[in-house]
Amino acid sequence: MGLAGLRIILVEPAGPMNVGSIARVMKNFGLHHLVLVNPQCEPRSHQALQMAVHAKDILESAVSVATLPEALQGCTRAIATTARVRDWEAPLENPRTALPWLLEEPQQPAALIFGREDRGLSNEELNYAQRFIRIPTSSGYPSLNLATAVAICCYELAQSHTDKEDAEKGGQEDAEKFVPVSSTESVPLDILEEYYQQLESLLLKIGYLYPHTATSRMEKFRQLYNRAQLQTKEVAMLRGILRQVEWALENRNNCEGQ
Repeated sequence: MGLAGLRIILVEPAGPMNVGSIARVMKNFGLHHLVLVNPQCEPRSHQALQMAVHAKDILESAVSVATLPEALQGCTRAIATTARVRDWEAPLENPRTALPWLLEEPQQPAALIFGREDRGLSNEELNYAQRFIRIPTSSGYPSLNLATAVAICCYELAQSHTDKEDAEKGGQEDAEKFVPVSSTESVPLDILEEYYQQLESLLLKIGYLYPHTATSRMEKFRQLYNRAQLQTKEVAMLRGILRQVEWALENRNNCEGQ
């Protein structure tokens, strides 16, 4: 799958010329899977098609969905871009060091998420990613055009892909640098999200979380699990624990009610 299967996700893009330019630069660097979340423009308008030039096929095959979780369906890895510094434990990484991680499991879908032209991604949307990148720019004028940001990231992804292929051709010793830490299947993000919802529901039920602080506290749990890079079998084990706790609570309540 590699580069061809990697999803470039745009959340609520508002400029058709940006969308067209992004399609063009994706094709320049060998990426083909464009996903638009609740687009605020017509992605196949005359302006978009004009900017796409010979990448009109990218626009024609682009998928539009209503929400970010839908765009991430089936993905096992996701990186989000952000220009804002947040008080999070998760670091803001350089694209050159972080983006190769998306290619470490070439048979599994992965995604790179970009936010709105005017305000980027919300904290809630950032929760769906496991890692975060910030493109270093001059402090005198740090704001990047959306299409330019996508172009920089596509270039870095293409370079990483080329380096990996060269290493594999050059000998086993160099190729080992790019072998994933574990060959065990990473958990799809939609399954991980189901676990988060189950965990939040249980923690609210037992009083560990309160409704007015649940969102901020769950962000901490998400960051913790993202650092762990959970595998499918591990999430299944964690969900089994939650189900057992829920069963124990229901049975205790039934016994007390008798």
